[in-house]
Amino acid sequence: MPSATSPRWQEKASGFFSTSGVKLKEAGQSAGTFVEEVTKDAKVNVTDMAERVGSMFKSRWALLQQPSTRHAVQERLITAAATTGTLFRKGLSETKDKVSVGKIKVEEVAKKTAQKSKTILSDIERWQKGVASTDVFGVPIEVTVQRQQSSRPIPHILVNCADYLILSGLNTPYLFKGEGDKKVIQQLVSLYNQDSNASLPEGINPIDVAALIKCYLATLPEPLTTFELYNEIKGARSSIHAMRNMLRRLPTVNYTTLEFITALLLRVSQKSVLNKMDTQSLAMEMAPVLIWQKGRTPDLYRKYWTEPSKGPSKKNLDPEPTYSAWDMLSDEDDAVDDSIPLDDGVPIDFGAIEVVQCLMGHHNAIFTDANETIWR
Repeated sequence: MPSATSPRWQEKASGFFSTSGVKLKEAGQSAGTFVEEVTKDAKVNVTDMAERVGSMFKSRWALLQQPSTRHAVQERLITAAATTGTLFRKGLSETKDKVSVGKIKVEEVAKKTAQKSKTILSDIERWQKGVASTDVFGVPIEVTVQRQQSSRPIPHILVNCADYLILSGLNTPYLFKGEGDKKVIQQLVSLYNQDSNASLPEGINPIDVAALIKCYLATLPEPLTTFELYNEIKGARSSIHAMRNMLRRLPTVNYTTLEFITALLLRVSQKSVLNKMDTQSLAMEMAPVLIWQKGRTPDLYRKYWTEPSKGPSKKNLDPEPTYSAWDMLSDEDDAVDDSIPLDDGVPIDFGAIEVVQCLMGHHNAIFTDANETIWR
């Protein structure tokens, strides 16, 4: 049996569906509108932001492109670079100045040290040259005599000087004590180092010749009396017999040369009334260059042969001025004394003085084995 639907119920259903459709449509329209508005707002915001950034960049770029701005930036860059360069150059200049001052001080010290060292090295060099050298000063006496190839075992320089004094200088006051001319002695040293057979220039002062003898004896590597017999010879000074026997132990060259020198001194003392030099005075002057201990070398005269000047002409003893290491080490404002200082600060060896005085006073009795030196 067919059901019967109530008219009222059908009306309510139709109204419900009709109302629901309308509401769904309205909701869809509202959602679309909202999404569209949101999208529009986002697009507007992005566009606005991009326009703002672009505008800012364009304004800044335009500002940099303006000549005044670009010039200002360039000026700032140039100023900064110049300031940096100035500071760098100033620092470099100050460093150079300090280095330059330090270099000068080092050079000054090095120069003085080199000059002092040169004297020592010169001594060593001359000793090493030995026979190959023509030097006379600073060379062992036996080497000098051997090079002479002479039958007389005495250095020629001593023979020449002694002969000159015997002929022309015995009456000279204070012979072997008076001060000698420094430059003249340097010239004579150079002369004999170049030619051991050279003759003394004419007209030379006997005082300089006597000083040259002392200079030669002082520059020997070992004294005529030798280091070995230093104490024994001093101990024998009170006995002629003991002294004679002790001197026989000397090498032939030393013995003969010692006899020759003391014979010359004896001859000088015989003129003491005129030259004011008796045996005691001569012994005091000559003992330091005839007898000394090892380590007590008389360095006083060494400067006259380590830096000798050019040899003099035999006709003229007034050559061009020369300068030795001694002069170079002196201060510029200090006057250099041309005389030979006779006081070297070495303690007086009274025993050595008595030995030399004994050798002169008893010369013939002591040197009985030597050929007596006889002058006209």
